Amino acid sequence: MRTEPRTLLAWLCGRDKVTYRRFAQDFAKHGARIFGNGSASPTCGETQFRRWTGGQLQGLPVPEACQILEAMWPGYTAEQLFGPPPKTDPQAPAKDLEERVRMTAEEALGGADATASASISDNTIDELRDQVGAVARRYHLIPPAEAYESVDRLRLAIERQRDRTQVPVQQQQLMILNGQAAALLAVAAFDLGYFPSARSLARTAAVFGEATRFTPLQAFADGTLAYIAYHTGDATEAVAKSARALSYGGLGDMAHRRHHAIKARAHAHLGDVAAARQAILLSSQEGPGIRDDLHDGVGGEFAFSLERLAMSTSTTALVIGDAAQAEADARRALELIAQRPSEEQSAHVRAGAAADLAHARLITGDVDGAAEALQLVWEVPVEKRQTGIVVRTARIGRHLNRPEYHGSPVPKELRERIEDFNRVSPPHRIGPHIGLLAIES
Repeated sequence: MRTEPRTLLAWLCGRDKVTYRRFAQDFAKHGARIFGNGSASPTCGETQFRRWTGGQLQGLPVPEACQILEAMWPGYTAEQLFGPPPKTDPQAPAKDLEERVRMTAEEALGGADATASASISDNTIDELRDQVGAVARRYHLIPPAEAYESVDRLRLAIERQRDRTQVPVQQQQLMILNGQAAALLAVAAFDLGYFPSARSLARTAAVFGEATRFTPLQAFADGTLAYIAYHTGDATEAVAKSARALSYGGLGDMAHRRHHAIKARAHAHLGDVAAARQAILLSSQEGPGIRDDLHDGVGGEFAFSLERLAMSTSTTALVIGDAAQAEADARRALELIAQRPSEEQSAHVRAGAAADLAHARLITGDVDGAAEALQLVWEVPVEKRQTGIVVRTARIGRHLNRPEYHGSPVPKELRERIEDFNRVSPPHRIGPHIGLLAIES
């Protein structure tokens, strides 16, 4: 029989899969960092650990132990850690009024459509189209795990409607929506660290795009396959997929911007600096004003904003070793995103650009400047620490492991903070860790 956690500390240990052995190691590491390696640093035996997580402690541990625990789980006080666990999992989608209203609307529409006829109503397709668009436009505001659950529910709803109609035009529309759902699922799976599943879902989206001759969906899927490829160490495949994405007709200016940016990174990972710079140049050129029904019409996660372009170019510049270009583009990304209303700002883009800025400053020897830039990264909530952020901070951590930083307090503190930051991220905590081999190497 499963025992429910009695304290927030026990709940966090369960959530993060922290065994006693790992707890003791982390406790000792943080204690040494705060108090040094002398007798002033407290330890935690297994019996004590069981009492702490079992809710058997009267009051709080000694102040030194409380200080260490607060460092192990930033954002929580000792009083909160030894208090009751949360009533609901904050990682799970909130079942608030908005969610209940949404579910009621879906049920009501489904009931009305079931009474209509053997074919489905065009209103049903319009509603599903609106829902896919809404998730795409909200994607940057919600944790990828929550987005995945929402889109998967939509995918099942679309599949149910496909089974109910034989009208060719309705089948076509539903297949396009199914492909868009698969494309969003691929992005969410990638952000969570499930690289093989992300690849399969992107291929599914490409198949729907091909079957319906909806070339913007084919291009988006190939672009996704390209960045999955270079994140898993196959830069040659990434170049091929990004080139194919650019070969389709019917793409708008924004689509070309996205796929040239992806191609630039692929060339950079392949070591072709000249081709990477050429793709960067093409990604930034003003287009003739053409739009398409996916990147522009649906938008959201299918779009590719100017700040996202600047962040991507900054990362590519880091890969080819151009710290000055990387810093300039990271700064531009941060400036552009700051101009947007708060509800339109992507935490992923802001944190990614800040991490790139920190990395560029490190390359030029500015450790304090890097520490300042990373302040924006530390603000990202646990559930939003997706693959792109984990990749960037892991690279910074590897840079800080260089011999010239050994014995320096600020680089040491940054390395440890990056380890703690990434340890509880979804790609580390719930992913299968197949794709993370590329991140950690």
